[in-house]
Amino acid sequence: MIYASLAQKDGKFFGVREFTAMRMNYRLFLSLFLPALFLLGGSAVVGAQKESSSAGKGGRWSDPATWSDKKVPAEGTAVTIGRDMEVVLDVSPPALRSLTINGKLSFADNKDLELSTEWIMVHGELEIGTEAKPHTRKATITLTDNVKDEDMSGIGGTNDRSDRGIMMMGGTLNLHGNRTNSWTKLSNTAEAGSNSLQVLNAAGWRAGDVIVLASTDFDPHQAERRTIAAIRGNTITLDKKLDYMHFGKITFEVDERGEVGMLSRNILIQASPDADQTLFGGHIMAMAGSKMFVEGVELNRMGQNMHLARYPIHWHLIGDAQGQYIRNSAIHDTYSRCVTVHGTNYLGVENNVTYNNIGHCFFLEDGVEHGNQFVHNLGILTKCHPEAPCVATNLAAAGESRPAGRNGQSAKDVLLPSDNTASTFWITNPDNIYRDNVAAGSDSNGFWMSLPEHPTGKFEGTEISAKTWPRRTPFREFKGNVAHSNYDSFMFDRNVAPNGTFSVTGSSHTGLENPADGNSKALESVFEDLTAYKNRNGAIWGRGEMHVFRNVKLADNANGFTHASGAFGRYAFTSKVVDSLFVGETENVGNPRTDAEKAYGRSFPKPELPDYPIHGYEYYDYRHDVVNTTFRNFEDNATRKSGAMTYLLYTSFGVSSNNSAERVKFVNAKPVYFPPMERKWGSDNGGSTAYKTAVIRDKDGSFGGGPNSYVLINDGVNDSIAVDAGACEIKPTWNAAVCKGDVGRLSFGGGGGGFGGGRGAGPARGGAAGPGAAPPSGGAAGPGAAGPGAVAGRGGPGGRAGGAGGAAQPPVVLSRNGKEYNVTGTNVRAGTEIKVTTERPSVSLSLTELDSGSWVIFELPGFTTAASGTPQDSLDALRKASATSYYKGKDSLWVKVVSSGDSGSGAPGGGTSLQVSR
Repeated sequence: MIYASLAQKDGKFFGVREFTAMRMNYRLFLSLFLPALFLLGGSAVVGAQKESSSAGKGGRWSDPATWSDKKVPAEGTAVTIGRDMEVVLDVSPPALRSLTINGKLSFADNKDLELSTEWIMVHGELEIGTEAKPHTRKATITLTDNVKDEDMSGIGGTNDRSDRGIMMMGGTLNLHGNRTNSWTKLSNTAEAGSNSLQVLNAAGWRAGDVIVLASTDFDPHQAERRTIAAIRGNTITLDKKLDYMHFGKITFEVDERGEVGMLSRNILIQASPDADQTLFGGHIMAMAGSKMFVEGVELNRMGQNMHLARYPIHWHLIGDAQGQYIRNSAIHDTYSRCVTVHGTNYLGVENNVTYNNIGHCFFLEDGVEHGNQFVHNLGILTKCHPEAPCVATNLAAAGESRPAGRNGQSAKDVLLPSDNTASTFWITNPDNIYRDNVAAGSDSNGFWMSLPEHPTGKFEGTEISAKTWPRRTPFREFKGNVAHSNYDSFMFDRNVAPNGTFSVTGSSHTGLENPADGNSKALESVFEDLTAYKNRNGAIWGRGEMHVFRNVKLADNANGFTHASGAFGRYAFTSKVVDSLFVGETENVGNPRTDAEKAYGRSFPKPELPDYPIHGYEYYDYRHDVVNTTFRNFEDNATRKSGAMTYLLYTSFGVSSNNSAERVKFVNAKPVYFPPMERKWGSDNGGSTAYKTAVIRDKDGSFGGGPNSYVLINDGVNDSIAVDAGACEIKPTWNAAVCKGDVGRLSFGGGGGGFGGGRGAGPARGGAAGPGAAPPSGGAAGPGAAGPGAVAGRGGPGGRAGGAGGAAQPPVVLSRNGKEYNVTGTNVRAGTEIKVTTERPSVSLSLTELDSGSWVIFELPGFTTAASGTPQDSLDALRKASATSYYKGKDSLWVKVVSSGDSGSGAPGGGTSLQVSR
């Protein structure tokens, strides 16, 4: 949204002029669709019908006097309830051909009722219970598909078949069941082989209800459905024993109590059982001018696989839908999505349970949707396909096995390219509320923020799209969410393009005060109280600027936290993790299955790589801070190495000595581990030039070196020129050294590459390759250009852009304390002297990220001229100089470069440079 003078809506401030214009533009856009939607008038146009029956006046369905022909509708009848007519369904009629409601149909609440029909068209109102008086008996609507390929005249703007649905065109759907306790958590661990479990709250649950236990291990398919055989208080007896252990404890302060969802409701909307073979289920769709109020409802066998706009429940181009909702409901065994919000704002999606769905589940469609509230929803087992595995474009260790045969984003068996990397919560606009939701098991992502530059789909090319900037829009709220048993749990990266593919797009998200103005003030985006555990790859991956993660709890993941920059030092910081907790391994040992897992005594996040070095926090890119955070249980053992903190394996892309830690604690945890570079572990191994110079600033001495010390990689292969015995403590098990003194960055211009090595067209681990892009593992690119949105050619400070060509330059060799270093850039410690040997005709010596007054002296054999600085008449005078100076010796030029200070952001460029020539 766009902010100027302040108007407030639902606690959020909008510019008065811009907000009003936005609303007007939106209504104008919707008006383009209304004529097409209402061409049908008061009835649907369908093929030949067996017979029809119309309500002549209000009354009971079973009363012949209710109907104009004085006959109660028979099997196969196409029924129409006329305008201003109200009919009460008091019997379960034979299966109908269709039902058109121009007036009102309500269900009696004195007996269990079933209604079976091919489709229902609502121009008036369909009511089962009210908000004030929920329905108490069982009410079932079954949508059949005996008449194939019915054309409902382009409902929803598509021309494919659209029958087997409840469709509203200017109508109202009121469904109000009486079940409100949608889900709870285990209060104790439920062991494999047990037929009982204890939960925190089973109020209102009863024998015969169907429940589902979420996986609490790495495999989301360990979710289990059971029927309640008996219940007493919060103790539940199951109809059959559990196949898997489901963890039920708060362990090392991380809540890993598995969720238990209730799938049964007294109002059931379903497709007939044949849908399991065809994957052509039922759907509920509200179009412009319609309203839906749905609570306490069960949706089963819904959604139409590979058909756009045919989802279990779908708000389609409604505009502002203040007061409408779906809540306390269960959506399970669907063939395409769960809840779709398309061109619709200010909905409530609250306290729902989903289970066993295909494709993105809670789905914001085009990126224009705003003001919606997703609160306390539980999603269990989100899949890409009914049976086959995802062909996901994941962030993955290079050695992990992947399904072969085709690129997942160009596959023909998914609705959208991103559905092959399915997410339980698909988020395309930050201006919505996500609070206290749980993504409990996805074949790929839990929460995925994938932002278009401008809204796409129906809105592409419109004025409202041009004025909406999701990647610059502040987050309304993202708090209290949980993700476990996914591949990646919280993915804030890999933005969607207009063609539906996704890739790295520079700055994935930076909230601005005025999103329409790319130069307006950047605002902090705060993600609070997030919990992520048992994720096979990463707990949190972000990209963007000014992102604050507060009170996050991450445990039992392969990788805890990684965040990439998109603006490369333009803002004060990229990410901060504050007041948080990382746990390497907890009491939750999972369900070991492989021989290696059984020998180890717990399941692995990556069974293909049992020796994968698990770690909590990965530094990356420019300016990331970790403050007041505890790391527990990151220790080596006989199977694998570990470390609380490291750098992205194995980045080439712009590390910064300003990346810092402060007030961090290590409990049974090795503070740092830089794994030796093995391709099987590295998903960002684009040359590894930055990883070879990894550095962490320790502001308060948390790593044992005193305030403002530095942790530098020192693994015997990639030893830093800044490390020496006098100022550093070598930590062999860390592959690092802890050094006193100011540490910054040294790089060389004059045709050389910067320390970061540049950003080529191949994606970083944070960005998925689009079709034709170079894969993360460093293999050759497929046919075609770099994938949509790929970042190309962004170099580190002082260097040329990577991937941009240019003549190769003679190497630069540094030597100090009798050891040589062949580098293009490196860490450098203030107060050191370094010999520089090269055949280049000129070199620019660049110091960045050093404090004001810090200095380094260089000896340059064969060079004679310095482009700036104060001349000195002796080497002794040079060493005493307080400003940048040079001294011409017999065979060498000596220069002292004195830092003018540093912004602290890790921004490329800046610092202090001195050009020297032969």
